[in-house]
Amino acid sequence: MTYNCLIIDDEPLARELIETYLEKLPNFTLIDSCKNAIEASSVLAKEKIDLLFLDIEMPQLKGVDFFRSLSHKPEVIFTTAFREYALDGFEVNAVDYLLKPIFFERFFSAIQKFLKLKEKHIVINNTENTKNTEGIYVTKAKKKIRVSFDNVLYIESLKDYIKIHFLDETLTVKESISSFEKRIDPRFIRIHRSYIVNKNKVTAYTKHDIEIGEIELPIGNSYKHNMIDLNDF
Repeated sequence: MTYNCLIIDDEPLARELIETYLEKLPNFTLIDSCKNAIEASSVLAKEKIDLLFLDIEMPQLKGVDFFRSLSHKPEVIFTTAFREYALDGFEVNAVDYLLKPIFFERFFSAIQKFLKLKEKHIVINNTENTKNTEGIYVTKAKKKIRVSFDNVLYIESLKDYIKIHFLDETLTVKESISSFEKRIDPRFIRIHRSYIVNKNKVTAYTKHDIEIGEIELPIGNSYKHNMIDLNDF
């Protein structure tokens, strides 16, 4: 599969460096390289872009603000010379951010994150129609108990056990959270090594935590990229 890329950066040398790096990757095609958001808007209106390399700090319009304004958002990797701007990328669920000067090893790591994200979406799309989207059975004391997905708020890991939280009760069964994750449908997202949430039940979230009513659950650093699934809801 080939991915179309667009670079937006007001620094010519920064654009040239990313262009050079992209030339090393056979499955990535550079559609254009723009020095500002106005040029980029014209390209985005005409071309299907899969991945943006977007500078955060640019004259007139910051990269994050420009990205928020897009009605159809490609995946984005932010670039910045200022470490303090990196957290802005998490607010719009960026794939990654690259701190200038950008070295190829770090660039390649960001590309791998993008590819894993795309692979995940492909798997979800391929299995979405074949999974049981109503519920599954879990085993407790040799008894099979049916769990309806609509009623689940979130799942909590307790070592070799999981606790399935409903509105008025909980169910504890012997199963790892990773094993359970493979059996549930795409309405559930992993936000932490210890938590999976039903995104249909999320009432609010920040870059640090998720709220389900009055319940607050932390978002692990390794799972922040999964928050993009909430934007699709």
